Amino acid sequence: MKTIFITGASTGLGKSTAKLFHAKGWKVIATMRRPEQETELNGLENVTLLPLDVTNIEQIRQTVQKAISLGNIDVVFNNAGYGLIGAVESNTEDQIRAQFETNFFGAVWVIREFIPYFRNKRGGLFINTTSLCGLTSNPQSAIYNASKWALQGLAESMSYDLAQFGIGIKNVAPGGIKTDFTKAMQVSADEAYDATMAKMMEGFQDGTLMEFTEPHLIAEVVYRAATDDEDQLTYPAGNDAIRLYNKRLDQGPEAFRKDLMAYLSLNSPYQSNTFKITTEDA
Repeated sequence: MKTIFITGASTGLGKSTAKLFHAKGWKVIATMRRPEQETELNGLENVTLLPLDVTNIEQIRQTVQKAISLGNIDVVFNNAGYGLIGAVESNTEDQIRAQFETNFFGAVWVIREFIPYFRNKRGGLFINTTSLCGLTSNPQSAIYNASKWALQGLAESMSYDLAQFGIGIKNVAPGGIKTDFTKAMQVSADEAYDATMAKMMEGFQDGTLMEFTEPHLIAEVVYRAATDDEDQLTYPAGNDAIRLYNKRLDQGPEAFRKDLMAYLSLNSPYQSNTFKITTEDA
């Protein structure tokens, strides 16, 4: 019987993934900040709940060692994360640092803690929840996008380093998910950006920028990534992620960006009088 270790398993994709792997006959180690409040997973056989705040490095060390002591672990699913919305200038320094502490560094510290274990047994797989926003981009979410692009780059680079030890690393990149994720988002409003914020929200509602998929369908992509034995780094998950990622690949990043600028009714500063460099400026 195989075992998966999951972070951020209290809600949404993390919980759906825990339930799916359990139904497929896996042992599940489901971690969350407050496992004592969990009322669904704690009643399932072969599911172990452990406390884990991925911003707490010492707790990561303790929880990973506890998990390893319970028996063989095959897959580590780095899923913990949340969204930060708003223009960079309206995000506070604390908000920006906290976003990276959870979305990026939290995954890094968990990966670092498991690598010696996987290296010793010459096998294992890391799967990270990145995002469509780690493959493309949206307005009003630069810091969130950056944290997910960082994970994408981390995994691609680490794939070379880990392969020699028989260790895999993959990214599942969902688009919108029908969970409490949007409710947990931190939003920094700024009147100066009301127009782009409104257009982005319109794109979320009409499906242009994002559709919302049931979490159990995204969990099935996680399961496929864990079991298909394919040397594949990126798994777009959800119709919107597949559609928009393929569009970016087909158009190329520059044409894709300009298309989105046009959708947002934005003019490039290089095509208007809003931005000029004169000889006096040079």
